Amino acid sequence: MKKKLIAGNWKMNGSLSANVSLLQAVLDGSQGMNCQAAVCVPAAYLAQVQSMLSGQSLIALGSQDVSAQEVGAYTGEISAGMLKDFAVRYVIVGHSERRQHHAESNATVADKAQRALSAGITPIVCVGETLADREAGLTEEVVKRQLAAVIQVNGHCISEIVVAYEPVWAIGTGRTASPDQAQEVHAVLRSQLKAATSHSDRISILYGGSMNAANAAQLLAQTDIDGGLIGGAALKAADFLAIMAAGSTTA
Repeated sequence: MKKKLIAGNWKMNGSLSANVSLLQAVLDGSQGMNCQAAVCVPAAYLAQVQSMLSGQSLIALGSQDVSAQEVGAYTGEISAGMLKDFAVRYVIVGHSERRQHHAESNATVADKAQRALSAGITPIVCVGETLADREAGLTEEVVKRQLAAVIQVNGHCISEIVVAYEPVWAIGTGRTASPDQAQEVHAVLRSQLKAATSHSDRISILYGGSMNAANAAQLLAQTDIDGGLIGGAALKAADFLAIMAAGSTTA
């Protein structure tokens, strides 16, 4: 059985001093845990966090975005090759906040995943429905369409991705999909991946909707939930460690 993956998304938070305190506490408290972990940090802090993570193997470095372009006149963008220079292991693509605030399409997300894979970086591909989608009974249709775009472009190496189901209505709202609701969508995604590759068992599917220290164990106990993409709780060492501990117990 593969280990649970607990990936923290710091979003646009942090400072040089705060990062040291947070990450050192996580490193100190995670000794002996039986899970995989990552911290996806703002690009400005990649060098600092890379240095702090050197010499250990439990917590990997992640980025929050990558350009769909390889190189060139794209001011403000960061390429997969640049991320590789910082030993980045994971990169989030298609987060709902980027889909919403930066108008990223399914095609753009697929291209970003392709760039990451070409550089040997694992994309954490985010999919998820809005509250309006769920209330209209469109959850399955929406998430399958989002994932299908990535499969279409990256089918030859789709087993190298990570998928994160993040119901948009549960991100940063304090609302969380029930374990049954989350498992239902994870099972749909698992079936879609099985149809796309014979190596679907390699693919971790994370839950990314307000997972926290209190609900992590119940969510991570579900059959098709292989870990969590953690937002607010990743900024508190005690909470992130509690989620890692829950992932270690259910691994």
